[in-house]
Amino acid sequence: MLAVQFCQNALQERIAPPSFGSVKQRQVRASRLTGWSFNRVRDVWYADPRVSIKAEELVRVEALSGLDYARREVRTNDDIIARAEALLDGPHADFFGPWVAAIRQALSLSDRSRT
Repeated sequence: MLAVQFCQNALQERIAPPSFGSVKQRQVRASRLTGWSFNRVRDVWYADPRVSIKAEELVRVEALSGLDYARREVRTNDDIIARAEALLDGPHADFFGPWVAAIRQALSLSDRSRT
């Protein structure tokens, strides 16, 4: 499941379910709860293909909705990075260095703290 699809489902079914009224009322509620702008909520609500969801946003939506996709996604990314970094410990570190950098960039985690 893509992060946008997960957030769309969480917004529509858990954070602002149909019992809260019209779609616009539900979107306003989701905007208030998530701290996102109304336009951002609307884009995620309708799964606009241009939308990207950051790890922090996934964790926030997960906490609000009670679902566990974000933690699983972050764990998977951390496992991939750990495996890639293990390649740097071997005798061919110079060869694998650019590959590890590419994996980090692809996962958009290059600026994440290492604590």
